[in-house]
Amino acid sequence: MPKQVDHQERRETIARALWRVVERRGAVHLTMREVAQEADLSHGAVQHYFASREAMLAFAMDFAAEQTALRVGRGVQELGDRPHPRDVLRLMLTETLPLHADARATSRMSAAYVLEALHDENVHARARDGMLQGRALVEQLVRQAIADGYIDAGRDPAVETGLLLALTGFTPLIELDVIRPEDALAAIDQYLDRLFVKV
Repeated sequence: MPKQVDHQERRETIARALWRVVERRGAVHLTMREVAQEADLSHGAVQHYFASREAMLAFAMDFAAEQTALRVGRGVQELGDRPHPRDVLRLMLTETLPLHADARATSRMSAAYVLEALHDENVHARARDGMLQGRALVEQLVRQAIADGYIDAGRDPAVETGLLLALTGFTPLIELDVIRPEDALAAIDQYLDRLFVKV
């Protein structure tokens, strides 16, 4: 009897192979054939799941975002029943930075996808929608923290959200050895300490 193929698992295998290729060489000259070779599959097998390079990239990006969300979700669970919003925000920020292998792979995938988005309207719209959703989630947390008295009521939630998201800009500085990971974490902690009211 032929072995049943788990199609979602196969797509995820291709996505992870794509991440590895992007991590080593970037996405500029990425081809489906190269990803197929990395995944130890035939070119035809990859084409069976993805009609185009763009479709493969889009899935790999969605999968990267999903994996980041899962890591954040596990981290939030570890914080206990009623986690402090400062801890939740710190977790969300630090999981976007290339501080461990999984985060580095998804971070580099995100950077490659943004570069694609600058030259492709469909990718641009998709990437923008994903970022807007992420921004809305952070702003919701900030607004709730203000309402609950964790952040001073005089703070503008939209401005604070923008400043928090700007902290994810440490990624290229870490990747290019401009600053050390521990320096980025210290800056994030200092900013959060200034944002949250001492109780």
